Amino acid sequence: MAITTGAEAPELAGLPLLGSLFDLKNDSLGTFLRARRDHGDVVRITAGPPGIRATVYGVFSAEGAQQVLAGESANFRKDNAFYQEVRESFGNGLLTSQDEDYLRQRRLVQPLFTRRRVDGYAAAIAAEVATLAEEWREADAASVDVLQDMARLALRAVARILFGTDVDAAVEIVENSFPDVGAYVLRRGYSPLNVPRDWPTPGNRRAAAVHRALYEVCDRIIAERRGSGRAPGDGQDLLTLLVEAESAEDGSFDATELREQVLVFLLAGHETTATSLGFALHLLALHPEERKRAHEEVDRVLAGRVPGAGDLDALPYVTQVLKEAMRLFPAAPVIGRRAVAATRIGGVAIPAGADVIVAPWVTHRHPDYWEDAERFDPDRFTPEAEAARPRYAWFPFGGGPRACIGQHFSMLESVIALAMILQRYDFEAVDTVVPVAPAITLQAAGPARCRLTPRTA
Repeated sequence: MAITTGAEAPELAGLPLLGSLFDLKNDSLGTFLRARRDHGDVVRITAGPPGIRATVYGVFSAEGAQQVLAGESANFRKDNAFYQEVRESFGNGLLTSQDEDYLRQRRLVQPLFTRRRVDGYAAAIAAEVATLAEEWREADAASVDVLQDMARLALRAVARILFGTDVDAAVEIVENSFPDVGAYVLRRGYSPLNVPRDWPTPGNRRAAAVHRALYEVCDRIIAERRGSGRAPGDGQDLLTLLVEAESAEDGSFDATELREQVLVFLLAGHETTATSLGFALHLLALHPEERKRAHEEVDRVLAGRVPGAGDLDALPYVTQVLKEAMRLFPAAPVIGRRAVAATRIGGVAIPAGADVIVAPWVTHRHPDYWEDAERFDPDRFTPEAEAARPRYAWFPFGGGPRACIGQHFSMLESVIALAMILQRYDFEAVDTVVPVAPAITLQAAGPARCRLTPRTA
């Protein structure tokens, strides 16, 4: 039975005719922080002129996030305009599919992401990190942009694991295509009015050309893999495993479904990890005491050898650094849903059909869970400190039945990469402040340059 009673959500003050339109356009993350600070954990935010005004309910408490993502996940669906635009650009893969489509895809893909399977990729990840570290040494640059370089590292690592030997073709097309596709999705996803995609506007024509190029390279690699004549089990790259994924209940992926899964893995598999790694390096560069502790742990545990999957538990401080970086700079700073039926969150009424957001960017700074929240402190993630907080005070990988299937892969890659970089380099920040803005994932609006010093220890 639908719940229709409850207090009305307080509304964030805005302009009489346009609401919070310009605030959201200029600084949406800051606007959501202000909404929680001024009005509490459930806030109604309106934007746009009368007649096409959009309303979204911001849910900022850990308990509210848990209700949306886990406790009442069936009532909060990926039916909003933003997810529809992502679907149109990247297909109906694991990120955007729902209901039986999602369950079928998850069942087919889940065996590819077991801990044992993912741990087998550690050597490939380490090889890509070693290549980057050597490039830095040979270049002898005064500084490097760690966000930019971690994006390329994470992309090469996921492309190598996904495609095997077809890394360079995949990396080139993704680097050339994803920024334009992301900007197109963002622009349309948050616009109150859009012309159809097939109208021949300059923006639509540019987007269509980029989409074609992206789809063509994926389709070519998939066709080559399906026609390779390999016996089942010959290839260990993820694409081969996707091609071979099959069950009596769920069948297998057709060519379009394969492309959709590949695009989702390329998007989610590199941008999220790149954000975590890049900001971990940036934050360590700003904090010499924490950097010293991380160096000491890496030197003591690894003693100069290349880390593997078995070292993750032996590097707790490196892991804490990454978790704190993900707290301050979550790759998915805002997560949207649409309510099917009316409900209540924190005693506040949420009407049927309402657009709802939960916001790691805000919850990760909530004063009820985080003292001096803007301060970088990896000790927030000791086992004792984690156990003392609500489960959804920190949720960079989402949560509930739609939690990111690649969580272990992301942590494996991040710990190995950060440990190897700490082995080889000391670094200090050139850019002390890095402005950010939300896109499909969190994006830096400026560089995060660090001076590198090769270590002799």
